[in-house]
Amino acid sequence: MKIDLLFAEIGSTTTVLTAFHFGLKSKIIAQAEHWTTVNEGDVTIGIERALSKMKEILGEDIKWEKFAATSSAAGGLKMTVHGLVYDMTVRAAREAALGAGAVIKYVTAGKMDEFHLQKVMSIQPKLILLAGGVDYGETETVIHNAKMLAKLQLDVPIVYAGNIAAAEHVEYILTNAGKKVYVTENVYPRIDYLNVEPTRNVIKEVFAEHIVKAPGMEKIKDMVDYEIIPTPAAVMTTTELAYEIFGDCLTIDIGGATTDVDSVTEGSPEVQEMLVSPEPFAKRTVEGDLGLYVNAHNVINMMGEESLRNQFEDYDELLTRISPYPISDRDEYFISKLATFCVQQSVRRHAGNKKHLYTPTGRKTIAEGKDLTAVKTIFGTGGFLSRSKYAKEALESLTHLHKIHPMELLPQEGIKFLRDKHYIFAAIGLIASKLDKDIAKQLLEIDIEEY
Repeated sequence: MKIDLLFAEIGSTTTVLTAFHFGLKSKIIAQAEHWTTVNEGDVTIGIERALSKMKEILGEDIKWEKFAATSSAAGGLKMTVHGLVYDMTVRAAREAALGAGAVIKYVTAGKMDEFHLQKVMSIQPKLILLAGGVDYGETETVIHNAKMLAKLQLDVPIVYAGNIAAAEHVEYILTNAGKKVYVTENVYPRIDYLNVEPTRNVIKEVFAEHIVKAPGMEKIKDMVDYEIIPTPAAVMTTTELAYEIFGDCLTIDIGGATTDVDSVTEGSPEVQEMLVSPEPFAKRTVEGDLGLYVNAHNVINMMGEESLRNQFEDYDELLTRISPYPISDRDEYFISKLATFCVQQSVRRHAGNKKHLYTPTGRKTIAEGKDLTAVKTIFGTGGFLSRSKYAKEALESLTHLHKIHPMELLPQEGIKFLRDKHYIFAAIGLIASKLDKDIAKQLLEIDIEEY
């Protein structure tokens, strides 16, 4: 059988293969999956096994016109972020990094010293993001930080996304120290203005170079017809595409290791008037302690083991069977309790909040962080939210969350919950950015369904 695109999403726990046909009515031909085989030293083993399953499903051999992949199997792009003032350039740089699929391990504000360098060395990041200052503003701090980073005995690229007036000086310092430097536009060029997209794009480029260092990834780089992009970045692209169809929306992606939340919304006019600092229109957060397999024990600890023991008399047995592939309804129901917690906590962490200030003229209410009050559509993706019969229950737990936490900028009444039923949000994002946006929209419309 000849197919137009074979797509692989290589996750931390599972690898999913999807075969697509493109035409007047683009469609999915077949899908198969297997454990991601990083522990076997070669992720292509998992792809080959998934491909064998797909051939069994179709009952014939497969030939494809193009092959593409997204991945989070290398553990994400571990990085550190260094800026001038936390509430300004550091926060802007952090938004850019998370939107590109990076995993931020350390953040500093102000002038760095030897302690900060030792901390960076202990983390061993794959990328360092240096920012600081509005354009043509203060340059002393970012130049000082460039000199400090030049001392690092680490062979990792450094992205500079700070004050344009210091760009040439910073590049000179770092390149003379033998560092690979990417200079891009300032993430915070002027007060109350975020410019995250140029930095996100550079980070995605670096990710594509880094990802081939995962076991077997160098083989995949030779197989694919497009660069490998981070799965979280592809899901963000799909959420932005969904905004064009559905308006203000949110995507929740629960994986084995993390829970990611992507929102595309300006927020409500009422809250916008209260905001004290800008937020990106498209925002991503990643919760590295919320996952259903690798981080299941972290979730249980946060929920309270005693509470789960009271609900499940066979708790100890269920704990030993936690897996991306539950073997019984009882196991799936147990995991759904963890998933519900991940859904609620990840959205609450993603959302901003309101605060009361007391001024000489009386009480004033301000808002900080991302405003989700205008969100009307929430998408569920990832193995559990795409496929579990308990996914609807987990997502609908958000319905009344704003009443329990009235000072948080959470989604309000009248939410529509939609499922990525074929688990192809990452594929749609790649197709939109690398192949054809119209085809991506077609696939999105046939993929989603109400819970």
